[in-house]
Amino acid sequence: MAALDRWQAKTNLVSPATLPVIWTRHVADSLQLLRLGPSAPRTWLDMGSGGGFPGLVVAATLGPESEVHLVESNLKKAAFLREVARTLSARTVIHAQRAEDVLGQTVTTADVVSARALAPLVQLLGLAAPLLKTGALGLFPKGKEAEAELTQAQESWRFKASLHPSLTDPAACIVRIDGFEGPR
Repeated sequence: MAALDRWQAKTNLVSPATLPVIWTRHVADSLQLLRLGPSAPRTWLDMGSGGGFPGLVVAATLGPESEVHLVESNLKKAAFLREVARTLSARTVIHAQRAEDVLGQTVTTADVVSARALAPLVQLLGLAAPLLKTGALGLFPKGKEAEAELTQAQESWRFKASLHPSLTDPAACIVRIDGFEGPR
């Protein structure tokens, strides 16, 4: 967390208001995704990794047989991710690019694709579609508007989804996408 504090002064990695509750608001919130994913994912891709949530937390938790791709277009945030991943000796690949330039091009398959606070669900599905079509599981933490976002996404995309209550925020949930078929 020292690195987060140091970099937060230069680059807005997380909301300053959440710094006092970093362990519950960000770390525990990230860890809860692991219970909804496969037991031993080989490849995990996190879009819009920003301050490393959930991507770096997942990378630090998974064993050396797993690889986590962190996609972050902001070069300062990508530099932060590189430094922390190196410090943790986490098996990661940092992509300092936009998600649409990585998914389906540089990374063509994954077991899990995630994003936290990046975009509405309908847009996340558009970005993640190349991986979801190949069987990746989508795990997307969402706030109190999760059901509305899910309804809107179902107007544009065909997929199976389930909502799982957040363990860290009673108003939030995690949207789990599997059985993705593509556009309507």
